[in-house]
Amino acid sequence: MTTTLDLADIQGGILRAYGRQGFPKARYFFLTIRDAARGRAFVEALRPKICTAARWKNPARGEPLQRTRNPRVKDIVRAEGVPDYPGEVQLMKPTVAINIAFTFYGLAALEVPTRTLRAMPDAFIDGMATRASILGDDPFLERRDAVWRQSQGATRVHLLVSMNAEMKPDGTPTDDLERETAMLQQLCADSHGGVVLLPGTGPDEALWQDMSAVMHDDPDGPKPSNKEHFGLSDGFGDPVFEGQLSPEAERLRVIGGGKLLPDRSWAPIATGEFLLGYPDEAQEIPDAAMPIEFSRNGTFMAYRKLHEDVAAFDAMIAEQGRGYAAQFGVPQDEAEDTVKAKLVGRWRDGVPLMAAPTYAAWRAFNAELTAAHQADDKPRLAQLALKFTDFTYRPDPAGSICPATSHLRRANPRDMLDPHFGSSDPGDGSALVNRRRILRRGLPYGRYDRAAPADHGDHGIIFLAICADLTRQFEFVQQQWMQYGLDFNAGSDTCPIIGNHPPEHDPKLVIIADAKAKGARPFVCQPLPQLVEPRGGDYFFIPSMTALRLIGMGIVDPT
Repeated sequence: MTTTLDLADIQGGILRAYGRQGFPKARYFFLTIRDAARGRAFVEALRPKICTAARWKNPARGEPLQRTRNPRVKDIVRAEGVPDYPGEVQLMKPTVAINIAFTFYGLAALEVPTRTLRAMPDAFIDGMATRASILGDDPFLERRDAVWRQSQGATRVHLLVSMNAEMKPDGTPTDDLERETAMLQQLCADSHGGVVLLPGTGPDEALWQDMSAVMHDDPDGPKPSNKEHFGLSDGFGDPVFEGQLSPEAERLRVIGGGKLLPDRSWAPIATGEFLLGYPDEAQEIPDAAMPIEFSRNGTFMAYRKLHEDVAAFDAMIAEQGRGYAAQFGVPQDEAEDTVKAKLVGRWRDGVPLMAAPTYAAWRAFNAELTAAHQADDKPRLAQLALKFTDFTYRPDPAGSICPATSHLRRANPRDMLDPHFGSSDPGDGSALVNRRRILRRGLPYGRYDRAAPADHGDHGIIFLAICADLTRQFEFVQQQWMQYGLDFNAGSDTCPIIGNHPPEHDPKLVIIADAKAKGARPFVCQPLPQLVEPRGGDYFFIPSMTALRLIGMGIVDPT
């Protein structure tokens, strides 16, 4: 590790995936600023409550409540007492982690100097709605929540205040979430109209967006899982970058989470891909808004509310499962699980196809995992945990194991776009892909009753993409890899999960049969219904604690 970060200057939501840190509940607030001076006073009053990335030390509180069922490298690292983050500053672990972010118009409303604002990137200045055609959001603009449809003038979204909370044993958020909500409302009241909490979230136009991890039943009460409403496990393979972790934690988590080198080893990605003010993968420190203290240790975030059409997903899996079962002569449940895995690139519990290519191999993997848990065999558990992230696509150039156009392979192609991919040349690792990585944050929202399926409800995922360059990273992945298929030799076919699927385009996913099975024809998963619809969002700047103080005190000096 060659970079040392000032963790106390970085907002905690950048480095921490709160949902996996014992905060399975969340509440997001959208606010508008109607008076600059009172808006700055609001920021300055909230600033002391902002959660930073400084390491927590709170032995009295015990282990976080959240634990997923899957053995992940992070869980094993923490079980062995390896700290997540380096650094000397240690704070007591909060019950509610609060962070703040600003739209471009929010910074302007706070009277950040024009010379600072004009150095902001075009995508951030434009905002998400203006760039709907790039993102593929055009067909869904009228379905956005009211807070986004009405985001203009006196109702424009300027601020996002996020609160991630711990959970009580009965599955409800800690009471401190209500206390902090009241605190925020009081700050708005104290501004005397200078800062207003905007309604319009969800079909009931609530004052905030509630979120929660999907729960699973446990004898001791509900426990958070890493599932989303489609019933699929999520949250694997987040990027690992320089300075993010302690050397001990980095040594394990970089495997599959970092960048692939020509010698097939893994290394952390350059810090500048995710934090402003540091060298990126091109060994450059990109231009940033001045003064440098305003940009350094900050970053950008794409906030997206994604509705999941669960009934459509269930119906498609059942229909395609029947076709797959008939073609390959397997039971319906095996066929459905296989179709899901081929669409995503992982089995429904997160085991990658590259680690378990077949249904039988997946069952065997889980049997071995269960046995290792029962025997408390930590070395074996560590080996199995690595299989969730430690893989490449070099053994599968044709996509017969993991389809080349599956969601997983599109989101992070790993070595697949190496010019030497498929040859004996070791290539240059994943140099192209390293510049397209994003930190994924967020939680599911809403509830879905599988006993009474309906797609008109309010349920899905709040997806947060954090990166230093919205255009090169988030927008590129969304436009070129999710909403297009040429890089994967799939023409105009989009991502089978989050892509746009207009019927006139005849969307499909081709599942190639085992390459060793001569004469076996591929299975065409078709048609693909629309499974995910954006319900609103915007681009935000997440400033450092230093920048927050500059903003709150009104002393941003670009000279």
